[in-house]
Amino acid sequence: MKKLFYASFAYMIVGVLSGLYYREFTKMNDFPEGQFTQLGLAHTHLLTLGFIVLLIVLALEKVFTLSRSPLFTWFFWVYNVGVVITSAMLIWHGSLTVLGQESSAMISGIAGMGHIILTIGMVLLFLCLRKAIVEDAAAKKVVTEARA
Repeated sequence: MKKLFYASFAYMIVGVLSGLYYREFTKMNDFPEGQFTQLGLAHTHLLTLGFIVLLIVLALEKVFTLSRSPLFTWFFWVYNVGVVITSAMLIWHGSLTVLGQESSAMISGIAGMGHIILTIGMVLLFLCLRKAIVEDAAAKKVVTEARA
């Protein structure tokens, strides 16, 4: 549980800092207000996918002890790699946009891989959650039958 707490806290800090970077970097480079850059998306991706999702997983861990499943460790690391890669590519691509430089297909490809890795992490989470819910229901059934 501590790993989830600290990871969520770290994403909150990095997410807020990425918003600060977005605001200050665009100002410093006289980037037109209202013009799209992916820097703003990095801020929301980090806060939502990192901070908020991991807080929700922390609550699920408290209720269902998801970490009993060996898949949980896989979920944690795969998911975090996906968040980091995706967010890093958003920051890189967004920074190039602000600087008026061309992006490359490589950046888009790596960002796509980050999203694929995120998806794999989510599937692992749901597999852990499904197993925990089934085990919880079975345990409650045994307790109910024992009382009868």
